[in-house]
Amino acid sequence: MRGRRHSLRLRLLVIALAWTLLSVALAGWGIQGLFRQHIQAQLQSELNIHLNHLTASLQVDERGRVSLSSQPTDPRFSHPFSGLYWQISVPSAGTRFAQLLRSRSLWDAHLPDLVDGLEPGRDVAMPASGPGGERLRMRVREVHPAEGPLDTLILSVAADEALWAEPISRFDRMLAVALGILVLGMGAAAWMLVGFGLQPLARLRQRLAALREGRAERIEGKFPMEVRPLVEDFNLVLSRNAEGLERARMQAGNLAHALKTPLAVMASAAQAEDPALPRLVAEQVEAARRQVDYHLARARAAAAVRVTGLRSPILPLLQGLVRVMDRVHAERGLIYDLSGVAEDLVFRGEAQDFQEMLGNVLDNAGKWARSRVCVTACCQDGELSIQVEDDGPGLSPERAEQVFERGQRADERTPGSGLGLGIVRDLADLYGGWARIETGRLGGARVIITLPAT
Repeated sequence: MRGRRHSLRLRLLVIALAWTLLSVALAGWGIQGLFRQHIQAQLQSELNIHLNHLTASLQVDERGRVSLSSQPTDPRFSHPFSGLYWQISVPSAGTRFAQLLRSRSLWDAHLPDLVDGLEPGRDVAMPASGPGGERLRMRVREVHPAEGPLDTLILSVAADEALWAEPISRFDRMLAVALGILVLGMGAAAWMLVGFGLQPLARLRQRLAALREGRAERIEGKFPMEVRPLVEDFNLVLSRNAEGLERARMQAGNLAHALKTPLAVMASAAQAEDPALPRLVAEQVEAARRQVDYHLARARAAAAVRVTGLRSPILPLLQGLVRVMDRVHAERGLIYDLSGVAEDLVFRGEAQDFQEMLGNVLDNAGKWARSRVCVTACCQDGELSIQVEDDGPGLSPERAEQVFERGQRADERTPGSGLGLGIVRDLADLYGGWARIETGRLGGARVIITLPAT
């Protein structure tokens, strides 16, 4: 039962059926009301026609005798208690009327007397009781003959409410049947519409099942435009997961390969009982540590890229790195210029990754600079561009590309492992940016790192 409450198909069907029932009910109520008004207006019009006929046929002689030049043609006036009646009367004592003429349908009865409310030239419609106690709709008119001794005549026409109640009841039954058939048809249409509309989701579930069972690597097929963004995002997640898995496998293989050589060297020296074993072990352990730090930095950056909302101000980070560089290269008296870095610039990522990249670049610039290292940064078109240049000898274009390869060094005579600039490019690539070296304005190398800023 809980699963049914969370069914999208059931929700759509309930909404469609509820709206259908509400719409049909309102439509039925409106149609029934309009038909009732039409029947009542038709009855009032028919009574008015009979009243006009009586008025046109009315004759009064000089003795005050009232007659009709022509009898109403409706046969119901001749059938006793048929439900359609007319009479002509004159005011007698008070509010009582003296009946002069009446239809045969009244037999020996008469229509009710009108107490008040009559105005010359204006008809009055009112409910009344018939000869058998039935409810009547009566229309009354006051007439003043131009000839004869009678000043006022009262003309009345009445009809049994059953004459219009029965057609309305019959119409209501027919309307209920028609609307019921309409509800069933619309319910069936809603069922088919929901089933047809949810077919892409069923097809998507089949593709996901094939993906889960290993029969497919992506969600393929044509889907509606409303479902297509979901499929594309899901395929993008699958691609990123596949890339992350491949990257993890490559890093594990690279780390294993990088550690294999130091371990082999130490094992060989231990078997040969080399007297320089302590120094050799220390060197190889340091090499292994650098390899482990390198791969851990890549793994940490890959995880940080997937985290949203990370923002690291870069000026405080650069100032901290410069303080470290001042101690590392204290004997050279280098000047690190950060005047080209605005205070409001931020890096969208982990502060530790930013320090890893810029720390390697600043350290490398400090090794080759003669007296000055200049750092500038700007943000444009959603990209954060950081430039670090020195006044050293610089690099040729061919050599500038080679130093980004892991294990390559610009000069074998300087200390280092050759991993610094390699990890700079790798981390920048993980964040969706890039890094390159060109000749700067100071005559030395200029390292440009571009990273996403938004």
